[in-house]
Amino acid sequence: MTLSLVAWPREDHLLPTRTISARHAPGGSDGLPTAVFVHGLGGSSLNWTDLMGRLQEQVDGWAVDLGGFGWSPPPRDGDMSPAGHARSVAEFIEFLVAGGRAKAPVHLFGNSLGGAVALQLAARRPDLVRTLTLVSPALPSVFATRSNIHLPVIAVPGIGERLVPRYLEVDAAGRVQGTIDVTFADPTRISQQRLDEAEEEVRARDHLPYVSDAFLRSLRGLLRTFVDPGPNRPWRLARRVTCPTLVVYGRKDPLVDARSAHRVTKHFPNAHVLVLPDCGHVAQMEHPEFVAAAWERFCA
Repeated sequence: MTLSLVAWPREDHLLPTRTISARHAPGGSDGLPTAVFVHGLGGSSLNWTDLMGRLQEQVDGWAVDLGGFGWSPPPRDGDMSPAGHARSVAEFIEFLVAGGRAKAPVHLFGNSLGGAVALQLAARRPDLVRTLTLVSPALPSVFATRSNIHLPVIAVPGIGERLVPRYLEVDAAGRVQGTIDVTFADPTRISQQRLDEAEEEVRARDHLPYVSDAFLRSLRGLLRTFVDPGPNRPWRLARRVTCPTLVVYGRKDPLVDARSAHRVTKHFPNAHVLVLPDCGHVAQMEHPEFVAAAWERFCA
């Protein structure tokens, strides 16, 4: 099927305890299983456009905007930890199922922070997850990289509140290009269409009062899971995920070190690992064809 030339249509969904914005890539035929896609920190549902297009003949796809990102307002309970975001995704899936627009369990995809969120959901609500696909998941690692070592500094109360608003003063085009430069192995792989869509969304969100707060709350919630000594720490949760799991890393990822791949098969009971040699942090955007092929082989 020809890939979408523009982003998939977006709509707001009024759930019992929150509002979720999501983009829908209708399946190419009736009766297809449902797939749900979860973006990373600072991203949005736009990050899944091309992969959703490649999988359109196999799934009915929904890409969510996590609370405080994209066009979803912050959650009413204020919980932007991975577990809190996972509750939002779970409620969205149940909402779709109740309305006859989705079938559970779903094929669940997550990138970066979205991978941490997807892990929480798969471990805590196995009834909702049919397969799990993680792209450069933000999980605890002993490997610091050149581009993630500053994140704990930004998370420090007071420092983040000064630095993030200052970053938001950079023009939209500069922020989008900076993100592409740090997440792609080869920034020239992104199309002008995707750049234009991202810049338009950034400009439209600049007036929202919660942009900095949502980023910082989500970052701090994620980092707290890295030092959690309890039974719900991420790698312990991984042992509870019994569904087929695909984990994709990019060898040139400057944010999540691909050497973390060795831990996956030790903790996930039913996992396959793929390391793409010429890929950065967002394989679903940089190499959607490889991610789709791997999913078709191991999860479909």
